Amino acid sequence: MSNSLWSALALVLVIEGLLPLLNPAAWRRVFEQALSLSDGQLRFMGLGCILVGLVFFWVLP
Repeated sequence: MSNSLWSALALVLVIEGLLPLLNPAAWRRVFEQALSLSDGQLRFMGLGCILVGLVFFWVLP
């Protein structure tokens, strides 16, 4: 894999780790709420994240 892809993965891990590091109680509540969502709702959220990411790739140089 290219260095850019590894850098992007590293950045995702850093961002994902911020909430549990800074506010573990809030992270736990968010995670519990995500567990209560249906499969369709989770898929819709995943699709939304993919679309937002693609728009960022398209808009950013």
